[in-house]
Amino acid sequence: MSGNRPGVQARRTAPKGRPELILDIERVLDVSARQAIRAEFRFDPKAPLDVCVELLIEGGPRVLWRIGRDLLQQGLYSASGLGDVQMWPSPSEARATAWLQLTSRDMAALFELPVPPLAEWLEYTYELVPAGCELAAIDWDAATADLFQGPRAHSD
Repeated sequence: MSGNRPGVQARRTAPKGRPELILDIERVLDVSARQAIRAEFRFDPKAPLDVCVELLIEGGPRVLWRIGRDLLQQGLYSASGLGDVQMWPSPSEARATAWLQLTSRDMAALFELPVPPLAEWLEYTYELVPAGCELAAIDWDAATADLFQGPRAHSD
């Protein structure tokens, strides 16, 4: 994959058989200030609707977001998402990047992501679980069984 580019580490298979992509991205603090962030993208074929994105800030906490895989894919090429997670391509033709905005309560963070390695990695996840097939492996009887049972008594 893209492991030979600076700031990009990609593995088709991580230790638990889940594809992961590690990117050095930037958090935009204001027009002239940016903060380097490491972002680890993980995809689990058993839960194919979303991608886990862990943001690692040097000297700070790890922050985990679950973002829809389709939202990420669409956000590389057009505006995508509503509410807490939004993504859109950068208008700059000088470099292929996309903006990812994450909002939680009264805080928001804007990140700039490189498009080529993320697009390549997402394409691989769609090879593993094609679009439209994400729900094919769900046992709907088991998944909905609890919905039809009465309330359970809590035990201490």
